[in-house]
Amino acid sequence: MSTPVSNSELGAFLRGRREALSAAEAGLPTGSRRRTPGLRRAELATLAGVSVDYLTRLEQGRDRHPSAEILGALADALRLSAPERIHLRMLAKVTGGPACRGMAVEAPNRTVRPTVRALLDRLEPAPAYVVNRLGDVLACTTGYRRLAAPLGLLDGERPNLARFVFTDPRARAAYPEWERVAGELVAALPVAARHSDPYLADLVDELTVAAGAAFTDRLASAEPARRAGVERLAHPGVGELRLAYEMLELPDADDQRLVVYLPADDASSAALDRLSGLRPGGLRAVPGRSAGTRSA
Repeated sequence: MSTPVSNSELGAFLRGRREALSAAEAGLPTGSRRRTPGLRRAELATLAGVSVDYLTRLEQGRDRHPSAEILGALADALRLSAPERIHLRMLAKVTGGPACRGMAVEAPNRTVRPTVRALLDRLEPAPAYVVNRLGDVLACTTGYRRLAAPLGLLDGERPNLARFVFTDPRARAAYPEWERVAGELVAALPVAARHSDPYLADLVDELTVAAGAAFTDRLASAEPARRAGVERLAHPGVGELRLAYEMLELPDADDQRLVVYLPADDASSAALDRLSGLRPGGLRAVPGRSAGTRSA
């Protein structure tokens, strides 16, 4: 476990970033003479939607429990980079993670049953993967690895779909319809249970700080999850694909979902065949799938 940091370090970080951000960079008028470097405290408070008094307490280390929503709003207002957002969250984190919240909720299942792995083998060369309730990618077909790895989606020890889409700058290039993909990923998270699920709450807090309004606005207006549809993906090797997907819930004890992709048109079928090294027609297009089709 990392060494705890004091709240004065959080205050110093916020104050330093406020003083380093010019009014022009924050989108504020620059005409008046300014006696202090960077933003005034009142200006940052207004941009972040918090009171000047509360921001003062944060900067002076007198508030010990800033919420993830406030940290996300401050990160947006301060125009923090992705690494700076991660650092901000670490400075503000006063618990050791989900295990320290004292709630009797089972950790997300990371074990994929042998029969499910065998099913993935049978699905080759189609792209398919298994995720748990947090969106951690637990297992996948070789077809999916060929599709997703060049995008960066499988980077890291524990690749996570929501974390990639909301925090990795490559995601917006990978998904031409990023706005819709982002909304559907939030809808797929069991967000209603986040107050009783410390593991989910920890992910929500992380994305709230790391992505700010791009995540929290969708969290506030999440619609029911879609179980089928068509997704557009821009692959660096074979260009843009249109993929019909089906999301299947595995037994309750697994707490996992299986997602399978098939080409939605002939051009995507040919592109997947090239990725897999198959002769043309190896993965046939699914008829009747038009762009934007979604099913509940």
